Amino acid sequence: MANHVATSPIKPHSVAELQAKAKVNRRHIVQMTHWAGSGHPGGSLSAIDLMTSLYFRILKHNPNEPKWADRDRFILSKAHDCPAIYACLAESGYFPVDELKTFRKLNSRIQGHAHIKTPGVEMSGGSLGQGLSFGVGVSLALRLDKRDSKVYVMIGDGECDEGQVWEAAMAAKHYKLQNLILILDRNRIQNDRFTSDVMELEPLPDKWRAFGFVVHEIDGHNMQQIVETLEMARTLTGPVAIIAHTTKGKGVSFMENNADWHGKAPNVEQLAQAMKELA
Repeated sequence: MANHVATSPIKPHSVAELQAKAKVNRRHIVQMTHWAGSGHPGGSLSAIDLMTSLYFRILKHNPNEPKWADRDRFILSKAHDCPAIYACLAESGYFPVDELKTFRKLNSRIQGHAHIKTPGVEMSGGSLGQGLSFGVGVSLALRLDKRDSKVYVMIGDGECDEGQVWEAAMAAKHYKLQNLILILDRNRIQNDRFTSDVMELEPLPDKWRAFGFVVHEIDGHNMQQIVETLEMARTLTGPVAIIAHTTKGKGVSFMENNADWHGKAPNVEQLAQAMKELA
């Protein structure tokens, strides 16, 4: 299990507690996008089991001191799926849960793409494919500062179309970044279609191995498997790539594996149905 700073209020959760917390976070995601009338529920729901395990079991972090120098860093490259990280940050105590109602509103601290104005967010995002490069830089900086913190970078599978991702992967291996852990949300949908229709990525695990990563594939909704793999990854000599096979819109029947819900908000009736399913 990850070692947590003594002053952190985050108690490492059991698998059952993580499953319950992920359901709470799913409700937050659906509500946020409904209240805003816009946003990206599909990819947020595919990634939330992974993020919940990070914030409530794996990461070394302290909501009372967001810039604590020895914290682990979590970098969300697919920044449009920020409802997921906002739910985790609010439930962790970085800001009040009630503030989620201001999602995408003018002057809110929680905008439509993750931004460093939000307590706990490490990188401002928007343009895809940049998070791993940013993570490589953070990893190098931590090495220079002689800190043993881990750097976790979450990317979407659609981002693997971007050449910058592979340039960063090559740099990670070249600089022997032992503290870098990549989490790839393999939900197989990007924007309005399946990834295989846009650009065939397979054999994706072999590609990451060819770039020098230690690769593990998991079910990105099996909390036991997620926890075991992430805890094991902390002990490995990196860089590490965890390919998490997920379902876009996971947890809400009409959103699951449906490209229409990449960037669309549920209406009143759809919200009611989603909340009933997530009860």
